[in-house]
This record gives sequence, structure tokens and C-alpha cells, in this order.
Amino acid sequence: MLKPSFIEKNLEYIEKVKILSENIVIICGFIWQENEIYNSAAIMQNKKILSVYNKQYLPNYSVFDEERYFQKGRSNKIFKINDALVGVNICEDIYYPEGPAKIQAVYGGAQLIINISASPYHAGKVFEREKMLHTRATDCRTCIAYVNLVGGQDELVFDGNSLIIDANGEILARCKPFEEDLLIYDLDLQEVESIRLRDPRYKSQRLELSKENILVPELIEIPFLTFLKTTQNDNKNKLLQNELRRYSNKKISGKAKSTQYKDLISCEEEEILEALVLGTRDYLHKNGFRKAVIGLSGGVDSALTAFIATMALGNENVTGILMPSLFSSQSSIDDSEKLIKNIKINSMKIPISEVYYSYLKALKNIFESDEINLTKENIQARIRGNILMALSNEYGWLVLSTGNKSETSVGYCTLYGDMAGGLSPIKDIYKTRVYALCNFINKKYNGIIPENIIKKAPSAELKPNQKDQDSLPPYDLLDKIIKAYIEDDMDYNYMVNNLGYPDEIVKKVMHLIDVSEYKRRQSSPGIKITPRAFGKDRRYPITNKFAG
Repeated sequence: MLKPSFIEKNLEYIEKVKILSENIVIICGFIWQENEIYNSAAIMQNKKILSVYNKQYLPNYSVFDEERYFQKGRSNKIFKINDALVGVNICEDIYYPEGPAKIQAVYGGAQLIINISASPYHAGKVFEREKMLHTRATDCRTCIAYVNLVGGQDELVFDGNSLIIDANGEILARCKPFEEDLLIYDLDLQEVESIRLRDPRYKSQRLELSKENILVPELIEIPFLTFLKTTQNDNKNKLLQNELRRYSNKKISGKAKSTQYKDLISCEEEEILEALVLGTRDYLHKNGFRKAVIGLSGGVDSALTAFIATMALGNENVTGILMPSLFSSQSSIDDSEKLIKNIKINSMKIPISEVYYSYLKALKNIFESDEINLTKENIQARIRGNILMALSNEYGWLVLSTGNKSETSVGYCTLYGDMAGGLSPIKDIYKTRVYALCNFINKKYNGIIPENIIKKAPSAELKPNQKDQDSLPPYDLLDKIIKAYIEDDMDYNYMVNNLGYPDEIVKKVMHLIDVSEYKRRQSSPGIKITPRAFGKDRRYPITNKFAG
């Protein structure tokens, strides 16, 4: 948005969309330039841009930086389409009780608010959003068509979940979540007027707004369906008439068979899995990749990542690589092979012991002892990372790294080793949630992930008898501390004194999180699932002396 050429190209494409608006009204988001630039919606009909609405509330928190680029819009408009009064606003605008929706619906009389949105997903947000939309519809006594983006871009997933809500706040119809959908609905806007007449609060709000220094929304008439007055012998006109008759008084809710979200998404694990699959698929496809490669360790993280990849890309486009060392247990090799068979992906086995010994020989003069220390453990992880990147270079496969949020938080991962990759699908998934997702998958897909992968104690298997819990607190406690520190901004005193977490463990975890920032800064992007993910959602300086 700082490139003039990008703004110009965006305007060229709006001109192309405009040509498609014959006999229909199109509302399309774009960047409008009028001295400054605005986040805007073009309202088009009959190959003309009739009006432009500029977004008024520019979010500047979490992953958003809109104030950095855009100017705020100042004015509201109402569009009269035949006898229907329609207000248009954009995403964040509808979140504010005194915002454009209220001015358009209460002061301007709009019976329908159309909100075009690009609202990124995190777990639980669907319900937060629906609660807000219910409140806005009942406060303003207006119908709302909430139209949300679907798809993935970098670490963000947009979940769709578009809705039509009536003036009583009831959901009339919804689109299928996490996929594109077409929803056609016949709204009875006369009911809106009836509800308003019975609601004294609506009248009083209108009176209050008239006393404030607020401009009355501009009314723009859009003569719609005028083409029906032309000759009945026109074949094109007959086709349009038939389409209108077909949809008259019908409610077609696309792929979604219910207005209840719980009927479409059974639980939070299913919702998160849908987001991970959509985010992974779009990241690869939109960046020109069709195939993925994953290092399989026999552990739960790589198993979950491999399953997500098969759902996103198809099992024929996923390759699992077994890279056993002299410390790899036979159980881990067997579990990986069983997983490969169950999810029907391609596979290779490339042992690393010989390469590892060559490293030890080449570097023998730098080692202070023959003990297997962190240096020698990390050499193994980096050998595996090199092999995966070699396959990526040779075949054009994208490497999916398999680190979860628990391990990424405290730096229990090897830079340029198991962190190597182009995308880390489960980077924002806590270890306890990894287990919950695997159990959900097994329940839904008939035990597709071998039970032993889920039940055995997690281990990096970089030295004899190694277990994660030798270096880390139990994951159920670790995840609670990480969430408190990262997502809830709680400090040491609060976690120890109010939450009762062990002081030494809290101190250790906080230290590990802080000193691992330099690693995370060099890691591949991961799909945002929690309210605060690493990356541009949590902007923490590498160089700082603060200890919370």
C-alpha cells in the first residue's frame, strides 16, 4: 500500500469488476485514493460506480496496522434499492455500538446493514462475533448481512461464517464455515418496520442522534430491476425473469444445512482442525506449491502435521521422511511406518547415523568430552533439517516443520534443525491441544493415528533414554504458564501468588520464553489459532533487559 503502482493496479481491477455489474448491484472492497488512501467499498450498478464508502474505524492492534496506511472515513450513506434502505460498512465498523451501523440504521433508517469483512480467525472468535452481531442487530433494530472473507494468507485464516441476522438478532441463515459458499435469501424488510414501531428504545435513540452534531446519512437511490420493463420478447430478459421467479419467496442457505453453528462444527477441536487444514492448503497453493514433505519422528507432533497435510493437499501430495539415528527406538520407527500406511502417504527412509559419525569425526577437535551434550544433539537435528531441505530443493516440495507452541515458546527446538521449513502448521497449538486434536481425529477417523504415538512419553530421541519431561515441566502445567505469560500478560507475582503456580518453574519458563525470541524470529510462519500468536501478533524485542 506504500507502492503507487499497487494502488493503480487495484483501481484498474475495480474498473474490470464494474463492467460486470449490468443489472445487478455489486459491493466490492478496494483501496480508494482521494489525496490520501482509504479502505473502501465501491457500490456499483449498470457498469458504473455509484458511490464509495470509506471505512471509519481502523484497527491498530493484534495483527492489524490499518492506521499506518489509511485515512478514516467520515460520512455515512444509505442506498435505496427500490423500496429497501440499505447501509454499507466495513469489518471493524460494526463492532462499535455508536458506530456507522447505528447511524445508518437508526438515524438513516436502513433496514439492512451489509458489512463486508476480513475478520481473521482464532479459537472462540466465531461465538464472540455472533454475540456482537446479535447485539448490534437488536440495538439498531436492523437486519444484518455479515459477509466475511474465506481462506488463508500467511499465518492468518479467515473462517467465513457469513450470516444473515434479523432485527430481533436471530440468525436466519448462514454460510458453511471454512469454505466458500453461495447464500441466497429472501428478506422480509417490512418486518423490520413493524419491530421498530413496537420498540420505544429505537425511537428514543433516533431522537438522541438528531440532537447530536451528526450528519444525516446521504440517501442514494439505486433504481433496480428496471430492466424488467423492457420488451418481453428479449430472450436475455426472459432468462432474468425466470431466475427471479425461481428465487422468489425461497430461502436457500447454500452448503450449510442448519443455522446452528454446533450442527456444522461439533466441537472446538473440529473447528481448529478445519482452520489448520484451510490455512495449510492456501499457504501452499497460493505460494505455488502442490506437494509437502515432513520429517516423521514417531511422535505426536509430526503425526498431527502429516494428517493435516493429507487433509489439505491429498495423501498423494505428501511425503513422510524417516531419518533414524542410533538413538531412535524401534518403536518410533514402527509407529511412523504404521502412520504412513494408515494415512496412505509417500515415504522414504534415510538413516543419519553415518552422516552423524562423519560430523563427529570432522569436529572431534572442538569437543571437550565424549559425552553426548547439547551440541551433539543439535547436530543430529540439523542433519535432518538439511536432508529435508535437500528434498525440497530437488523436488520442489515445501517442508512442513512440526514444532508446537509449547516447545516453540521455551526454545525446545533446534534452529536450522527441526525448525527448518516453509510453514509450521501447529506452531500456535499447545502440546496439550495436540493430544486433544489427535484424540478427536482418531474418534472421527477410526483410529488413523497409531495409539502408541499418542500414549508414549514424548522424546526428541537425540541421546539414550531421553524424555521431554527431563528438561521441561509437565505439559499441562507448562501450557498454563505459557498462556498466562504470552496471551494474558500475567507477571511472575500474579502467577505465583494468585494462580498458585510453583515459583521456580514459573521463573524458569518465563526466562526460557524471553531468551528464545531470537529463535522464533527466524522460524517459519505458523497458522494463528490462539488470541495471541507469535509473530506480528506478539511483537517482543529480542534485545531487552526486562524480566516480568
